[in-house]
Amino acid sequence: MKNLSQKKAFELRYDVVIIGSGVAGLYAAIALPKTLNVLIINKSYPWECNTYYAQGGVTTAYDDADIAVHIQDTLDAGAGMCDIDAVELMSQNSQGVIHDLLKRGFSFDKDDEGHLLYTKEAAHSRSRILHAGGDATGRHLHFFLLNQNPHLMLSDTTVVDLLIENGQCCGVEVVSEGKRKIILADNVIIASGGVGSLYEYHTNASTISGDIHGICIEKGIKLEAMEMMQFHPTVFVANTWARKQLLSEALRGEGAHVVDDNGYRFLFEYDPRGELAPRDIVSRAIFDYKQRSGKEVFLSCENFEPEYFKERFPNIYKSLRDIGYTLPKDRVPISPAFHYAIGGIKTNLDGSVPGIIGLYSVGEAASTGVHGANRLASNSLLEGLVYAKKAAESILVHQLHSCKGPFELGTEVLEETGDKEKKDFLRRLMWDNVSIKRTPEGLHRTKEIIESMLHEKCGRLLKLRLLTAHAIVESAENRAESIGVHYITQGVKE
Repeated sequence: MKNLSQKKAFELRYDVVIIGSGVAGLYAAIALPKTLNVLIINKSYPWECNTYYAQGGVTTAYDDADIAVHIQDTLDAGAGMCDIDAVELMSQNSQGVIHDLLKRGFSFDKDDEGHLLYTKEAAHSRSRILHAGGDATGRHLHFFLLNQNPHLMLSDTTVVDLLIENGQCCGVEVVSEGKRKIILADNVIIASGGVGSLYEYHTNASTISGDIHGICIEKGIKLEAMEMMQFHPTVFVANTWARKQLLSEALRGEGAHVVDDNGYRFLFEYDPRGELAPRDIVSRAIFDYKQRSGKEVFLSCENFEPEYFKERFPNIYKSLRDIGYTLPKDRVPISPAFHYAIGGIKTNLDGSVPGIIGLYSVGEAASTGVHGANRLASNSLLEGLVYAKKAAESILVHQLHSCKGPFELGTEVLEETGDKEKKDFLRRLMWDNVSIKRTPEGLHRTKEIIESMLHEKCGRLLKLRLLTAHAIVESAENRAESIGVHYITQGVKE
């Protein structure tokens, strides 16, 4: 990884600019040859991204015979809304990206005889998920890709606009060291992640706030399935940090139970699969049971042997020990929290954005159609890898296009007094009305409030968040029936 001086960054014109340094952005980068002039931009520092915090693992078809089964599991979880071509492409290329990582030197966890260890998570019909460092797959994979990356990287830099000319993306406008700058590029890959900071309770990195989605709305770039926001069912939210402590799906896949104060496994009242039901069902069940019974809900890991737990889930063990819990002995209070944006920037199967030459989107920022109405556990890292590679291949195949310009810097004030308080209010508003259970009345009221906020004096960064939040609410309003993670009920929200 080569860090680039701020001054030098703006003296160059790039073949490719990549927004984001998570798994999708970095895998796209290492698929692009050193002969191209490539720049990776990240908002904070390289490891502050959702990949770094990913615990579960990377899904792959176990073998050729498992491809059809993996496809069906993904389609079933997606509740009939998946793009079957996108799902097939992902699964058919899954073994290829895993073999590529192994060939490059990445180490997934293995047994004592050197065989890859596969685990099972909710809604998978067999064990097909690879992990690294126990529950630190994202962290290990991210560190590996950072060290594999041969291209330049610019940190502490926020993208505030896309440069579009005659239906072609020509680069980005950024804020770096307090100054607005133009970075010209023949291709731009958006790998900026989802929208976590729009919600009061979330598991995302602090930099994930949906800014780029707001820019796309301004430019008329289509967003898709924005109502499909996934909430992780088992999260420790009783801390003071913005990012809440995720308790991996793999815990339940390997034997952890969801219980109430009395140790009762109430999930079976909602679905015969209990803890292994899809995330949306488990999240709604926990949310409903807490409201209905007034009881606390816990994750119990008492079935695990202590030494195995410490080895298999070292980061969860250490993180919770630091705040006073000893696992697997102690039960941990849990709540659902926002986790993953299923919808996003609509893309083609090669990651390209329809109607804009030279613009691509990969990873959580994109909507490939793979996840439908509900993402199958651990398909996210796989999707990021597969479609990042497809985007890089598309760039190499298609002729690079040069833009003419010139481009003027924007004049909107980035932040106004009171913006932070408004951001916090927006988070609460979205959590209360546009999260696990939604009502027509709550959605309508939220949309009116957001529209009113957009007419008030606010900085550009808040405006972009508001535009993205408005798109989520509007998309939820337009889908009158519940499906997958979008659960809408009649009656005014209390």
